[in-house]
Amino acid sequence: MANNDTINLLKECDSGTKMAVSSIDEILEQVQNREMIQLLSENKKQHETIGNELHGMLLASGSEEKDPTPMAKGMSWIKTNFKMNMDNSDATIADLITDGCDMGIKSLRRYLNQYAAATDESKDMCHNIILLEEHLRKELQAYL
Repeated sequence: MANNDTINLLKECDSGTKMAVSSIDEILEQVQNREMIQLLSENKKQHETIGNELHGMLLASGSEEKDPTPMAKGMSWIKTNFKMNMDNSDATIADLITDGCDMGIKSLRRYLNQYAAATDESKDMCHNIILLEEHLRKELQAYL
């Protein structure tokens, strides 16, 4: 049985990967640039893979997965739709996803500090998501 910090960190990471997948799904069909479509599709797959690993780790520790809060999903949906209605361009999409990456990185770093007693394995998973978000943010700079 994993300690509470481990379970809580895994749950927050799980929620974050689901939020990333949901955000990419929400805008992917509106992307025009083929390379950007490929970048976002690959990143979505990587988030899904990590999410599946997290889900397995949570089940093994006797816990359940965690979905993003309805408030977070709702606010993301409102912001995305508002901005896309104002300017339906790849630059707007890159801006939205970059903002999401920034929020995800900030949240995950906060959770690493908050759940300091989590296992190294769970911290490594969190760091992997941070690296994935940092890489996507960097790659999207070309589309801003």
